[in-house]
Amino acid sequence: MKTKIHIENLKCHGCANTIKRNLMSINGVKTVEVIHEDSSVEIEHDGGEEKKDVFLKMLKKLGYPEAGSNTTGAAVKSYVSCAIGRIKK
Repeated sequence: MKTKIHIENLKCHGCANTIKRNLMSINGVKTVEVIHEDSSVEIEHDGGEEKKDVFLKMLKKLGYPEAGSNTTGAAVKSYVSCAIGRIKK
């Protein structure tokens, strides 16, 4: 199954690296594609729609909440996640 989530705070390849690494650590995730053009993440995974909540929680924790639910705290977290993504490839 594929799940597409539009997110906030996506800036660069550092963000994409952090998002991919963390979502790939979730059991059943096969592929993760970060799409800069529309600030979205497409996740191919085992399971159904119930997995979306797991993905949303992980993305929010990293500072990339679902589109329309951004906060100042999430924006700050995203800069930290981005910096980590630039260091760890």
